[in-house]
Amino acid sequence: MISDGKLVIGLLGASFGTKNLGVSALACGTVASVFNSYPNARLFLLDYGKESSSYQVKHPHGVATIELINIRFSKHFYLCNNIAYLLFLTICIKLLPLRDWQTRLQQHNFVLKTIQEADIIGSIAGGDSFSDIYGLRRLIYVALPQILVLLLGKPLVLLPQTLGPFNGALAKAVARFIVGRSRLVYTRDPGGLEAVRDLAGPDHGRAAFAYDMGFALEPHILPERIPSWLAGYDKSTPLVGLNVSGLLYIGGYTRSNMFDIKADYRRLIHDLIEILVRKHCVRVMLVPHLFGTGENSESDVVACRKIYYDAGESVRARLHLIEEEYDQYEIKALIGRCDFFIGSRMHACIAAISQSVPAVGLAYSRKFHGVFDSVGIKELVIDIRKHDEATVIEFVEQAYQHRAELRIKLDENIPPIRESVLRLFGSLENSNVIPDIKKVD
Repeated sequence: MISDGKLVIGLLGASFGTKNLGVSALACGTVASVFNSYPNARLFLLDYGKESSSYQVKHPHGVATIELINIRFSKHFYLCNNIAYLLFLTICIKLLPLRDWQTRLQQHNFVLKTIQEADIIGSIAGGDSFSDIYGLRRLIYVALPQILVLLLGKPLVLLPQTLGPFNGALAKAVARFIVGRSRLVYTRDPGGLEAVRDLAGPDHGRAAFAYDMGFALEPHILPERIPSWLAGYDKSTPLVGLNVSGLLYIGGYTRSNMFDIKADYRRLIHDLIEILVRKHCVRVMLVPHLFGTGENSESDVVACRKIYYDAGESVRARLHLIEEEYDQYEIKALIGRCDFFIGSRMHACIAAISQSVPAVGLAYSRKFHGVFDSVGIKELVIDIRKHDEATVIEFVEQAYQHRAELRIKLDENIPPIRESVLRLFGSLENSNVIPDIKKVD
């Protein structure tokens, strides 16, 4: 609870252990926003993992130690941190007749005790996983901890994210339960407010737009970590960053064009590189945003490596492969060196846009449209589920030709957006989510 002016905040659905730099960017942006307004706050992560851990995370006032309280999604029901066991235990506790008994049992379970100590729990669901677009299992996976928080009676705030789509009846029922009981619901695209109204009714009254938390991530890389070719790069030759999604490269989780992309994704990426190198005489940097190994994994590195070695020798001479594993701060700093960017993962695009690097989003879901629209550059999104390869390449070429004007536009738009993200948690002071919050200078 708040004591000595300190605020205790839990964060669901954002971690530093996934190797997905988009998820890490969301976590970092949230940390920055919390400590920008409450430098002495305590922030912990509540997320799935086999072991608890802690992370040193930079924020506007220095470095914070962020603890991971790990829960499990396991067939071993009686693990004390198994999400199914925690839900069962919570329901049993609520049925007990005496308050003292309830409190005593909650105090004996470390996860429940930690949640009860929080003044507020924020959920960000990886930015886009509060949906059944990736399957019902993924939705249940991210929904269960939120349901646990609600059953424990703690204020749940859905932090800026893409809500939905929810296609199945069960998915809609789960979303309606969570959204309708959340204290505040933030959507990172203006159109998401309609999704909230569809789920919770027009009288919900606690929904608002807010920018993606990733805009607050600060780029940082040590000089010795910059690839030697980039450190001495001749800026007279334009550098185009290209993020390749390993998930799209393998056809989604089903391995059979799960997202109904109209063009052959692998061929599209290959031909984009050919056009950029041969026609526009640029150099292309292949930028992964999800690290990992395994030939059939969704790792961007694996996909980028295949694309690099499949390219012809003359093209490969102007193609640069980022293989070394970088963190979210470093990869953003490398993206900031580009003159233009093309991305299939949205937070790779946000890493570019937030540094005024014009970026085309190769969209496989509606999340791209909302976020790009919120920044005033909706014209830079093309839905690759609806357009063939020739149309996509022509679109990218047109955007590339206008990169100078687009950078000027972003230079004007981005600074107030970043400030808005940093002030988000401070704005809760006026929301009645938590009474009597005291700021600490």
